[in-house]
Amino acid sequence: MTPEKVASTPGSPARGPRSNGVPDSPLAAELTRTLGPKKVLSARSERLNYRYDAIQFGETPLAVVLPESTADVVTAVRAARAAGVPVVGRGAASGLSGGAAPLRESLVISFTRMTRLEVFPERREARAQSGVVTLSVTEKARPHGLIYPPDPASFRTSTIGGNLGENAGGPMCFKYGVTGDYVKGLEFVDEGGEVHELTRDAYDLAGLLIGSEGTLGLITEATLRLTPPPRYTRTLMASFPEVGEAAEAVSAAIAAGAVPSKLEFMDRACTNAVEDFLAIGLPREAGAVLLVDTDGDDLETVEEERALVEAACLRAGGTVRRAATDAESAALWQARRSVSPALGRIRPQRMNEDIVVPRSALPDVVREIRALGDASGLPLVQFGHIGDGNLHPNILFDPRRESPAAVHDLAHEIALVAIRHGGVLSGEHGIGTMKRPFMREAVDPVTLGALWSVKHALDPRELLNPGKILPDEHEDAPHAHP
Repeated sequence: MTPEKVASTPGSPARGPRSNGVPDSPLAAELTRTLGPKKVLSARSERLNYRYDAIQFGETPLAVVLPESTADVVTAVRAARAAGVPVVGRGAASGLSGGAAPLRESLVISFTRMTRLEVFPERREARAQSGVVTLSVTEKARPHGLIYPPDPASFRTSTIGGNLGENAGGPMCFKYGVTGDYVKGLEFVDEGGEVHELTRDAYDLAGLLIGSEGTLGLITEATLRLTPPPRYTRTLMASFPEVGEAAEAVSAAIAAGAVPSKLEFMDRACTNAVEDFLAIGLPREAGAVLLVDTDGDDLETVEEERALVEAACLRAGGTVRRAATDAESAALWQARRSVSPALGRIRPQRMNEDIVVPRSALPDVVREIRALGDASGLPLVQFGHIGDGNLHPNILFDPRRESPAAVHDLAHEIALVAIRHGGVLSGEHGIGTMKRPFMREAVDPVTLGALWSVKHALDPRELLNPGKILPDEHEDAPHAHP
């Protein structure tokens, strides 16, 4: 889909030219009247900036609302529903599956002004509105001796609402879990503009909304669990001649009883891209590197766990380097967090896969993906949270040089590798639009029918972020029920 394409949607209000400050559409005019001009963007030049996420461009929204409260969200949702216009929630637009890019002329609700954050140290909790930047939670909790463990690579820019929408993870997810593991309750606005406060009791509707990419409701606030940071942390880097050996070391270390707090992987192409960017002395000749943290409150146990990882790496043919200082450890983790900007120097666009496979299958999977990349002729790198089997194969491309169709075909082949080895399509980036075409192969027809039943129950008019996650119900029906 190109940014210039304009789709006509049944029920969408007609647009007219903007002049003398008059909004472009009746919906924008109504929202401006009820919310005020400072909370509504209606000029096309303003709306153009809200048609994309980090991976895909979509349609230009009819209007953009910048709410400052749940009441503002309610007003916006009710106005859109009355006009028959879809609603797309948006955080920092750092998502990597097309989830925040409108597929039709829509109302975009951008949560970046909803930034209220309160910490309750006596309960080890925080209450955060959806627009709170992820890192801000730990920054505000740290003076009280607490942290918020979920740490996606985008934690300096991504928002809590976006993390909830994708159930984001990060390097600490293997030991400490993902976003959903730290949610004690949340508030959301449904498709009719009603507000609901949910806990994790009885039917876990909060758990259903987490990871639903704004297709079932708009999360406005969440109560988050905080934890004390570990007293000790130790870091090592292991390099291997070949990607499969790194994967074998991971499986062996975990089988031996190690539970690292961070266990990350970068292949040669990824390592060299980062080294070109940072020049910090990463091993360019290595087929793959592992970055590992062990942590805890007992130093002897932390050191023993690091020794288990080290021994597994050496047995798998690796070379191990221990970080001698906190500064050296920070530099290694800066390398991992710099992957995205480093890859952006190679090609202007990338297809970021996000598969998860059983750890026992990791050696075969990383080798098969490497072979697919070599055969395709497209630049491909692999990295990710290998400790829990979450891999991020990235296909780098320039649409002026490489065929987008070829990129999509390679992404499909990678998805099939995951499915063939008992894996799933997404660990933390979501399905969005990028992996939606693969859902029919990943999920059986009966389960897809159950998922559509949930969608119908919570969004009967299909106005919440339409065209995301689930394949078209009516198109698939003849195939699903022969």
